[in-house]
Amino acid sequence: MNVSHPVADKVLLRLESAGTILSVADLLDLGPRAAVDQALSRLVRQGRIQRVRRGLYAWPRMGALLKRPMVPSPDELAQAWAKKNGLRLVPSGAYAANLLGLSTQVPAKIIYYTNGRTKTLALGPYVIRLLNRGPKTMEVQGHVSPLVLQALRFLGKNGVTSEMIAHLSTMLSEQDKAQLTKTLPQAPAWMKPVLQQITGKGFR
Repeated sequence: MNVSHPVADKVLLRLESAGTILSVADLLDLGPRAAVDQALSRLVRQGRIQRVRRGLYAWPRMGALLKRPMVPSPDELAQAWAKKNGLRLVPSGAYAANLLGLSTQVPAKIIYYTNGRTKTLALGPYVIRLLNRGPKTMEVQGHVSPLVLQALRFLGKNGVTSEMIAHLSTMLSEQDKAQLTKTLPQAPAWMKPVLQQITGKGFR
């Protein structure tokens, strides 16, 4: 029998509605730190939430086949870890292409660029390599724009097909396209016509 606890109930509701990984810091407005920590420990023991890494928690998502909690994706884990540590991550070329659906091949090594230190990070069952990069890479704004630029750089001028352009044009929202248009100063000359086709907007 589960006994209701006000802070635990609030934690459950927050994690369920968030639909993503949250850190302890994201939950501290729900009660005193000690009460939040106690609620998280209790809920993990009860199997009602997942502890995906120390200080990071998620609402369990059940696999359709085995009916067991699914491990969050490498990108979910990496981005949650970065948020917790006040850093920014950008998926590298091969992984960016995979995340955008431009490649079905999952890279053997998952690599992110970061404004933090170069290091190797163990997140759940994944080993992720972080490589420090400068402003040219890390100051591209938005969530989708850095992905697109890195994926296109990886594919190269002769590797981008009309099917890929159509795919990106269909999947990106108008807001994504508007943000992508702002990245022109950071895009190489060969990439600008490709971005124009993706966004449907002319360039000056």
